[in-house]
Amino acid sequence: MKKLGAKPGAAALYVAVPETIAPLHAYADWGVLHRADSAAAAPGGPFDFIHVFETEAPALAAALPALKRRLSPAGMIWASWPKKAAKVPTTLGEDAIRAMALGAGLVDVKVCAVDAVWSGLKLVIPVKDRPEGAGSAP
Repeated sequence: MKKLGAKPGAAALYVAVPETIAPLHAYADWGVLHRADSAAAAPGGPFDFIHVFETEAPALAAALPALKRRLSPAGMIWASWPKKAAKVPTTLGEDAIRAMALGAGLVDVKVCAVDAVWSGLKLVIPVKDRPEGAGSAP
């Protein structure tokens, strides 16, 4: 979880986490942890750390604005999609997620392998768009 920027005491939201990602649920230092099957079903927040897993571009395009509304100003959204090598059917990739993020008013700052199947793109609200005093994203 350290490579994803998890901080002890943070408010976290996991959306549509596949069963194969169970170790993410084991991180015990969250201040608050919520899980939802979809962005539409997610509680209001604000959250410092949101991690959404998706295979379909239209679903992620719809989810990002809803998740941004639940994000604390200096928080992060990890958008994860299946790697090509995983042979999981998907309409997503890094460039598509980056374009969706920009359309939702988010920028990407990091990419990493979540596990053998999933990659993740870290998205944040641009500093210029955050309220004064909101700080930097972790």
